[in-house]
Amino acid sequence: MNIKLQLKVIFFLQFFIWGSWLITLNYYLEHQLNFTSIEVASVYSSIAIASLIMPSLMGIIADRWIPANRLYIICHLIGAITLAIAAFMTTPVMMTIVMLIHCLAFMPTIAISNSIAYSCLNSQGLDVIGQFPKIRIYGTVGFIIAMWLVSFLKLESSSMQLYIAAIGSILLSLYSLTLPFIPTSQNSSKEKSLISSLGLDAFVLFKQPKMFVFFLFAALLGGILQITNTFGNSFLHSFDNAAEFKDSLVIQYPAVLLSISQISEVVFILFVPFFMKRLGIKYVMLISIFAWVARFGLFAYGDPSPVGFVLLLLSMIVYGCAFDFYNISGSMYVDKTVSSDIRNSAQGLFMMMTNGIGAYIGTMASGFVVNYYTIEKIVDWHSVWLIFAGYSLVLAIVFVFIFKNDATDKKLA
Repeated sequence: MNIKLQLKVIFFLQFFIWGSWLITLNYYLEHQLNFTSIEVASVYSSIAIASLIMPSLMGIIADRWIPANRLYIICHLIGAITLAIAAFMTTPVMMTIVMLIHCLAFMPTIAISNSIAYSCLNSQGLDVIGQFPKIRIYGTVGFIIAMWLVSFLKLESSSMQLYIAAIGSILLSLYSLTLPFIPTSQNSSKEKSLISSLGLDAFVLFKQPKMFVFFLFAALLGGILQITNTFGNSFLHSFDNAAEFKDSLVIQYPAVLLSISQISEVVFILFVPFFMKRLGIKYVMLISIFAWVARFGLFAYGDPSPVGFVLLLLSMIVYGCAFDFYNISGSMYVDKTVSSDIRNSAQGLFMMMTNGIGAYIGTMASGFVVNYYTIEKIVDWHSVWLIFAGYSLVLAIVFVFIFKNDATDKKLA
């Protein structure tokens, strides 16, 4: 079977699972289960908590003991079971616990899927930077299809979105059996240090000043991403009670509008290799940060009115640049920077910094900010988004002076 086709299907299902609930679950929690903004943030923080430990741990396991493709299957089977159980949960504590268990299994699979793709492409002698973005696009397509399915079936306020994700997990587990065998890198004939024996080689990257700064900003950017994942859908639903907007697309199909962000990803991901080869990682990430400033600024002034809708639409479009130019380029940068022996654990480390430390800080901070600007269940979204836009702008200014772009960064191809 064509390996590129196999990987496209893998990424499609990988992100179909996430797209089934990531953007819309907050509305179900708030309006069906009556969770507060802080309780919603607590549920979403399970993504970050799981990412603090599991991607790195599973990366180490995949590097040393269990082949990545087999570990991938196990994680998704556990994910399917926990999603089905979460559909029955009705209290904040139990929902958080079950979703945490789910995320402990699911979050490592994002990094592992990247590592599987890099390994398979390298084994076929294919150019990773040239081929990976074209394959990764199908993950975004899967995310979009899942969002549309949930939105058009009017399941945003239903636990059925969790069942859809569970079905996707089962299908992915079964299809993953077709992947080529990916051996571990353990070589017992060579003497290893204690760190190497434990598979902790990737953490040595923190000793390199440039990589330390890179991972630090990866965490800060990861925090930005989780803000819109957690409250973007709730923001659009805040216009539900405005009579003048009742027939607006924003009111009727908010998840479809949000999916334009993912459609934008499909376009911008194609530009990642071009900019990575010509500008290097520093300026690619800087473009991403400024795109986040635009994302939040446009949200602050957007609404379902004709002019406001254009601003919302522009916000969705710049999201693709904001996400791809740090997430996809960052993953490829890590892969080209480290040796193949620690590929899985290095990708896990990148995931830990972005979807772990950064996401936890971003999720909980956004929950408190939204709660602070909420009076009698009415949120001052204008102030909320301007605060996040200001944070992104400060981050961009600091990044310019701290991160150094080596000439070799432009030769990643």
